[in-house]
Amino acid sequence: MLWLMNAYCKARKVSLAVEKLQEMEAKGIEPSGHIYCILINGLGSERKLGEALKMFEMSKANGVAQAPTYNAVVWSYCWSLKFDEAFRMVEEMRRCKVGLNSRTYDIVIHHLGKAGKHEEAYSVFLKMSNDQGCDPSTCTYGIIMRMFCSKGELDKAVKIWNEMKAKGLIPAMHMFATMISSFRQANKLEDACKYFDEMMDLGIRPPAMVYSKLKQALLDEGKKDTAQSLTVKFNALRFAPNPMKRQPKSAK
Repeated sequence: MLWLMNAYCKARKVSLAVEKLQEMEAKGIEPSGHIYCILINGLGSERKLGEALKMFEMSKANGVAQAPTYNAVVWSYCWSLKFDEAFRMVEEMRRCKVGLNSRTYDIVIHHLGKAGKHEEAYSVFLKMSNDQGCDPSTCTYGIIMRMFCSKGELDKAVKIWNEMKAKGLIPAMHMFATMISSFRQANKLEDACKYFDEMMDLGIRPPAMVYSKLKQALLDEGKKDTAQSLTVKFNALRFAPNPMKRQPKSAK
């Protein structure tokens, strides 16, 4: 039942997921906190805030409201651009000690950035470490980094990148892709190549589109040797055996 309700919500057929909840209740089956979380997220993403909040109250009445459930409510408020209410929910999490975490802040920061409230998003990012267990994660840094890149503020994106690495966090593939593409678009090809090389050194395979666009930009600037070196590195990693893939046993 859980996977079906989740599938309905992802397909934006949340009304069908709610019907499944009603079927469960009719059979005397108590929904888990995970089920409420899925439904609140689904309703929130369709901007059915009132229904999402009713689900939240039901989860509290049934004693299954936990940190992910509260996060789903924060998500729902943010989808409806009701950031003051989202912050009040964060404060309630803090007051009730239900497990305020970096995911909570990631939700708020992401939606503030999406709404163009970049200064507010960055302010939340700077303050989140004040809450125990809420240090920025790789995901958090990625959100802030993409926000600065989208504004063309590459110096700030680099600052965030360096701060993340200083904490021992390893950038994900999409984060490298964002930095490479942003510097390429700014015609700062040397910097773009630096992130490309770093990505390759970590054994992370860049998306073919990121590679091909950077290569073409280098060729357009007459940097044929650099483009060739890029290709050699890309192909070396592209055709290297995947260490996570089980190799066939050799014949004896």
